[in-house]
Amino acid sequence: DVCSSDLFPSHDTEDKRQSGKISYRAQIRIQRKNINYTESETFDTRALAKAWAAKREAEIASERVFLPRQKPLKVSKVIEDYLAQFGQNYGRSENYDLARLLRYPLAALDVTEITPQILINHCIERNKVAKPQTVKNDIIWLKIAIKTMRAVSGFGFDLTVFDNAYEILWREKLIGKSAERERRPTREELWALSRFFGQRKRSVPMLHIMWFAIYSARRLSEITRLEWTDNDEKKFTGLVRDAKHPRFKEGNHKRFKYPRSAWRIVQKQPQTSEFIFPYNPKTIGANFDRACNLLGIVDLRFHDLRHEATSRLFERKFGIVDVQQITLHESWKTLQRYVNLDPGDLDI
Repeated sequence: DVCSSDLFPSHDTEDKRQSGKISYRAQIRIQRKNINYTESETFDTRALAKAWAAKREAEIASERVFLPRQKPLKVSKVIEDYLAQFGQNYGRSENYDLARLLRYPLAALDVTEITPQILINHCIERNKVAKPQTVKNDIIWLKIAIKTMRAVSGFGFDLTVFDNAYEILWREKLIGKSAERERRPTREELWALSRFFGQRKRSVPMLHIMWFAIYSARRLSEITRLEWTDNDEKKFTGLVRDAKHPRFKEGNHKRFKYPRSAWRIVQKQPQTSEFIFPYNPKTIGANFDRACNLLGIVDLRFHDLRHEATSRLFERKFGIVDVQQITLHESWKTLQRYVNLDPGDLDI
């Protein structure tokens, strides 16, 4: 038997690359008859990485670690098992990103066949039809699925394959960060949309919904899920059920404060359903896009109204904690992406 370990710096995540923080990857290599096995983990300090490598080598030496020859395991099987067991923990877009991988040649490979070259070539092909920030999701979710199911099922896989591919993918701009939008509607655009929706009496009260989004800072998907019974009329609060979260969405109910203007719009809605705005969010989004096209308003999305709402709250001199009670952002880092202020508006 041959067992060896290596210890070396690793820039394995986007945040650590940007901050310049160095992490350390410990890698164990085992060669036995008919078996080539590699195992690695990444740690924040050299000491933790070194301790882990020593512990694993000791376990292997004492034969407490059994390394059977790995049976064939398709990437598609790993993805399907992950979606079946853990897909409910994520939103529709995350599940879609992962399920989409089943359509590509990568899914037909055995897990042991994944190499940096395979990942890079996949991204090169994907960039022909998708943006780098979209392609990045392929790699992120594939790594999550393999890492999770490796722990659940016990198959062997060296995650450094992804780390080695990342360096090339970032440098060659085959993957990238999502562009942060700074689009806010102008006063003229809001007046034009208000007149447009106000003159059209339809089943979906677009005028009320648009201004509710601006006053409340709620996402479109949240607006259509708000329930009458969750409102507290004494404290002017409501509840967002299953609020958006990167990992824990189901059961993540959060109470928020209604600004007065948003509360007044709520009181104008007829109680014909358990929901305050019992409408299809896709219909609302399509109505908004259609209005913008007819009015010649370029590059304005319904979600930009949340940026407008958040920026308005800060313009009213609310503090970060106060704004979070309305927008329900978990941290200043995520909240900051929705703040688009003009330095020229400072009165100093």
